[in-house]
Amino acid sequence: MIIGLAGHIDHGKTSLVKAITGVDADRLKEEKARGITIDLGFAYWPQDDGSVIGFVDVPGHERFVHTMLAGAQGVDLVMLVVAANDGVMPQTREHLEILELLGLDRAIVALTKIDMVDAPRVAEVEAEIRALLAPTRLADAAIIPVSSVTGAGIVELTTRLRDEARDIRARDAGGLFRLAVDRSFVLQGSGVVVTGMALDGEVRVGDELVVSPAGLSARVRSIHMQNRAGDLGRVGNRCAINLSGPGVTKEAIRRGDMLVAPESHAPTRRIDVEIRAGGKPLTQWMPARLHHATDETGARIVLLEGAPIAAFSLGRAQLVLEKPIAARARDRFILRDVSASRTLGGGKFIDLRAPERKRRAPARLLALDALAHDDPRAALAALLALPAGFFDLDEFSRDRGARAQTVAAWLADAGGVEIRAREQRFALGDARLSALRETVTQVLSAYHAENPDRSGLGLEALRLKAAPAASSPLAACRVSAR
Repeated sequence: MIIGLAGHIDHGKTSLVKAITGVDADRLKEEKARGITIDLGFAYWPQDDGSVIGFVDVPGHERFVHTMLAGAQGVDLVMLVVAANDGVMPQTREHLEILELLGLDRAIVALTKIDMVDAPRVAEVEAEIRALLAPTRLADAAIIPVSSVTGAGIVELTTRLRDEARDIRARDAGGLFRLAVDRSFVLQGSGVVVTGMALDGEVRVGDELVVSPAGLSARVRSIHMQNRAGDLGRVGNRCAINLSGPGVTKEAIRRGDMLVAPESHAPTRRIDVEIRAGGKPLTQWMPARLHHATDETGARIVLLEGAPIAAFSLGRAQLVLEKPIAARARDRFILRDVSASRTLGGGKFIDLRAPERKRRAPARLLALDALAHDDPRAALAALLALPAGFFDLDEFSRDRGARAQTVAAWLADAGGVEIRAREQRFALGDARLSALRETVTQVLSAYHAENPDRSGLGLEALRLKAAPAASSPLAACRVSAR
């Protein structure tokens, strides 16, 4: 289990982690000198059953909110830290807003520094926290008063964390591997090492990977998962991966990159999204900073529903990015303003291959409705039911991070067929295939009736008459009878 800590500066997150694990998560000299966390800190808490609980300690200062966003991706449980002497503070509220926008719904609140106040003050802050959480998905989170100085409440907190770890199901590792890179460095005697959270799938020593969006190929030499050496890295765990290959250098791999399975590499600069606005409306062509996993880039908001998205309302938009990013459909993101002073909104990626033109065409909006399904099987079935009746299966598999054989099984269950056009795979519904056969027969019968002396109708002419929405390579496919 990965636990992400959030909360205002100097509310005792790092001290609390040290009280639980014995590990100081502040690893930078500047952090120790100033007594605050600037970059992500990590600590590992081995359990008696051989498992390891990991802590991600994120910065509380407003200037470092973008780093907090990087730490929030991939966590199983949030520990929101509020100091009893200060109570709820500005970054407490902003961190909670970000956690809401990221869809995180499991949390414990640690009410720290109770040794500095009296019992009525503890009760007052507890009520303040409960009121803050009431309208959110974290309304039922347990609030546990603790002191890192006296040890009060630490046993209750650690017991609750172990219980949560037992309740959390292991994540499905059947998808295509990817890891969000937050550090790249050279380890003497080993070479280039990257660290980050494994967001999907599994990776083993000897596997070939791609650094995306750059497209740099690399091979896995060794793996540490949750601070332990092994031959496997798995979704939901923090990993350090030693890489080799031509061009693999510390400078070539940066924070914000994704380490992905080769078939996953397909960077994008236009993404259609579902987004919930923050405290102010989102307007057409509004500039913003996109935060996704450990990456950050400039973006423009292109509204897909005409009117501005009202404050605290849900809508759809296209994000036009300053540079390509590596992402997957259904990934969560946050938008901040260009001055990095406030959160504009957040949501989920719907379509990573968004078009530049005809963004609001009726057929396009129907396709977005289909792609918006969280369950990939439901999305696949909805795509088959669209008027076009077919779609790019390779693109669907890649953008959902699913293996080809998995998607093939989903397609069969949905009543579709897979057809190959040169090097591409397409999906076609059984009903649509039958209708196309009938249409082709009718078109050819009419053509021969009108032109009895001609040998036949050309393939491109037949496509334009029978299936104008199909691409030329797709129209050239042959599908065996079923």
